Amino acid sequence: MAWQPNPESLRTLAVCLKDSLSGFNKTAQKQAENMLAQAKSSPDINNYLAYIFSSPSPPVGLELTLEDWHLVRSAAAIMLKNNVKTHFKQIPEPSLALIKLAIPLGVQDKNSQIRNFAGNIATELISRGGLFSWPELLPELLKMLSNETGQFSNEAQEGAMAAMAKICEDNAKMLEREHNGQRPLNFLLPKFIDATQSPLPKVRAQALTAINVFTGRKSQAMLNSVDSLLQHLFHLSEDSVSDVRRQVCRAFVRLVETRPDKLLPHIGGLVDYIIVQQKSDDEDLATEAAEFWLSVGEHDNLWQALEPYVHKIIPVLLECMVYSPEDIAMLGGASDDEEEDDREEDIKPQFAKKKLTRNINNGASADTDENGNAYEKLADMEDQLEEGELDDDDDVDDGDENPDEKWTLRKCSAAALDVFARDFGGPVFTSILPYLQTNLRHQDWWYREAAVLALGAVAEGCMDVVVPHLPELVPYLISLLEDPEPVVRQITCWTLGRYSSWAAELQDPVQKSTYFMPMMDGILRKMLDKNKKVQEAGASAMANLEEKAGKQLEPFCGPIIQQYVMCFSKYKDRNMWILYDCVQTLAEHIGPVLARPELSRQLMPALIDRWQKVGDESRELFPLLECLSYVAMALGDSFAPYAEPIFARCINIIHQNLEQSVAARNNPNFDQPDKDFLVTSLDVLSAIIQALDDEKAAQLVSSSQPAFFELLSFCMEDPADEVQQSAYALLGDCSKYVFKQLEPFLPSILPILVKRLDLDNILDEEIDSGFSVVNNACWSAGEIAVQYKKGMAPFASELLQRCVEIIANPRVPKSVNENAAIALGRLGLDNYDVLAAHLATFAEEFLDSMDDVDPSEEKATAFKGFSLVVAQNPQAIEKDLLHFFTAIARYRDLKLRTPVKQELHDVFQNVLNIYRQLIPQFAEFISQLDLEDQEALKANYAI
Repeated sequence: MAWQPNPESLRTLAVCLKDSLSGFNKTAQKQAENMLAQAKSSPDINNYLAYIFSSPSPPVGLELTLEDWHLVRSAAAIMLKNNVKTHFKQIPEPSLALIKLAIPLGVQDKNSQIRNFAGNIATELISRGGLFSWPELLPELLKMLSNETGQFSNEAQEGAMAAMAKICEDNAKMLEREHNGQRPLNFLLPKFIDATQSPLPKVRAQALTAINVFTGRKSQAMLNSVDSLLQHLFHLSEDSVSDVRRQVCRAFVRLVETRPDKLLPHIGGLVDYIIVQQKSDDEDLATEAAEFWLSVGEHDNLWQALEPYVHKIIPVLLECMVYSPEDIAMLGGASDDEEEDDREEDIKPQFAKKKLTRNINNGASADTDENGNAYEKLADMEDQLEEGELDDDDDVDDGDENPDEKWTLRKCSAAALDVFARDFGGPVFTSILPYLQTNLRHQDWWYREAAVLALGAVAEGCMDVVVPHLPELVPYLISLLEDPEPVVRQITCWTLGRYSSWAAELQDPVQKSTYFMPMMDGILRKMLDKNKKVQEAGASAMANLEEKAGKQLEPFCGPIIQQYVMCFSKYKDRNMWILYDCVQTLAEHIGPVLARPELSRQLMPALIDRWQKVGDESRELFPLLECLSYVAMALGDSFAPYAEPIFARCINIIHQNLEQSVAARNNPNFDQPDKDFLVTSLDVLSAIIQALDDEKAAQLVSSSQPAFFELLSFCMEDPADEVQQSAYALLGDCSKYVFKQLEPFLPSILPILVKRLDLDNILDEEIDSGFSVVNNACWSAGEIAVQYKKGMAPFASELLQRCVEIIANPRVPKSVNENAAIALGRLGLDNYDVLAAHLATFAEEFLDSMDDVDPSEEKATAFKGFSLVVAQNPQAIEKDLLHFFTAIARYRDLKLRTPVKQELHDVFQNVLNIYRQLIPQFAEFISQLDLEDQEALKANYAI
């Protein structure tokens, strides 16, 4: 007998769902949430949710208005989607069958929100179970969409296409992949293209949404269909519905990367079309159109095709860079708000930088985080959910969104102007000069602001032609820092930051005092502006100036630190984040200067005061910990008075987060902790261990509770790549600075490390974070090999195999290849007997990898180890011998000033002596080298 709901249970659940959404009765809401949490354990819960969600009217006996019933259905749909997402494997097959029956009903519902929920649940089921766990779904949706029999309503066609668009967005790779000789997308894509001719506007828009998932991907289906698609796009470009035209613009943007050859013949018409759309009153459509200029302008070849049209495009960009009347009304006359506390939603999410990819030359941290695009900084742009995706846990937007807080047509146009300036240079500045002359001193602040934005936008690409004007422009910009409108002060800070490289490079002392010092002084003053957004812009500009000026700031460190200390006492939470960036950038560029007592005595109390106020669960801890990492490295052993409590707290944070991770893995009702707490804490530990004298660092590690290396082992096996990346960086630092404390744990740590070097774990991944982990693991393996010597013997064979697989694989990034080669060479320092038998299998790849590595102690020790291996089995590299001799001849920096370099020279000499004995006509053999290489060998070695 088919499942039927119990009327009383159904009524109870419906009331709970309704009360859970009640914002008026908090007691009822809390009680309902508790009951729903308990209801999750019921084996039939998903049956009830599917029944409620797919029922268009309340069951008999349930006295609810249609409006209330809609809320109940919506709550049931959200709960059902979340259950599928988090507990799919625990849902019984009969319940899954009921859900699959409910979804087509929901897709056809009269209410558009219910149709959207049905699509969300469908795509979640496909994502969790795979496309062939529900083979009937796509045919059923296509049947609704085509409506060949005329039995389906307009709502059913719209719901079916919307559901397929969601499925495409979440399962693109699955649809492109071959199954039993068939690729679903080969069949689906032509159907979607046909659907763009539907008389229903929503179907046309959603069909394009689905297609656009693949326009930016080089699938075979898209290659086969691109000509047909283009014909339909040109037809749809005149569509009366702006949502359709927006998707048309998006398709053109994405085709720039995948099929620029198809767009090139139509570029003139596309320019005219995009200009018209960018002038649309529909902000979303206009912004999507403006993205086209960004995409083409950043394309390696296609940008040149725009050159004849630049004179038409730039006036449109300038026009779109002026705030809209609505924005002007919202932003104009902003008040001084320095004393107001930040709202929680104003404090944007921040993420720990994935910075600790080890540099092969010296083991220093190499910041791999993207260099934040200037317009993202300008926009202060937050991560956006994909269109049509709603986070079920998010609050409903209250509509009070600040236009300066989101990606807009204005910012997109400014970014496009920046790209054009870099593409075409001087002519772009020439074309905007009349606009600047007219508007920089305009009486209306929104024109002044747009002109300053334009001047900042062209800074990078047009610097050479702007420079003659800067002696006049810079003083005027500095005067605009006192503009009555905060918005103008804010953009002026940004633009001055863009020209700080010019001021920093001035050599003449008079010019320096005329331009650089007033610029720096003005920006510093704006860091204490009475408006918080101006403060933020000033701090961001100061960080930019620090990047450009570097060590030139040393004479001014006193006033800079004083200003920062005042900012620490004045800033609210949001601006604290950018202040940390200022401090860490200064520490990074002036280094040990910051350790001067008169500077550190001012800065460190301010940082420690903040450190004590920020709780262990606050996201502000991320930038604060990162800042402390840089400060510790700059202060060196002078950081010792502050190290112990910071070190202990980081250990505690790591311990807490690892325990939470275990709890979440064992109990699905527990949330996974934020991995950034682990990443930033590990990075601080690395910085402290590098900064302090070895003895002090060893004491901190030894006294750690819980045990330091036990925690590190867990982090090395954490599921998150970013945690592993920082963990392996810390492991390498421990090998360099506190090896005695590390050594007893190596028998348990090295198997974890060797396992992580297995490329099979990452070669199928789309993202490269796995390679960053392997890179750090290789680096740390090399550091351990230098210290552990013969202790590496039990692991040498497997480590050799892993490193050879890495350096022989062409898909491995260059830096990872080089780090693996160095680890392999260093393994040979004391385990040459193990490596010698396999020398022929890796000599060529090792030498190829090392050719581009700059001279360093790491390269020297790697070549020494490799040479010791060669000495054990000299016949093994007969075919690579000339390459090896060339490497010896071209090895630079062998001035014998350090024991390492002297040892390398002696090992090279020994190898040459061996081959001189083995090769009867040695001089003739050497003559095959380039003349310059022959001379280098004769000059440096006795041959």
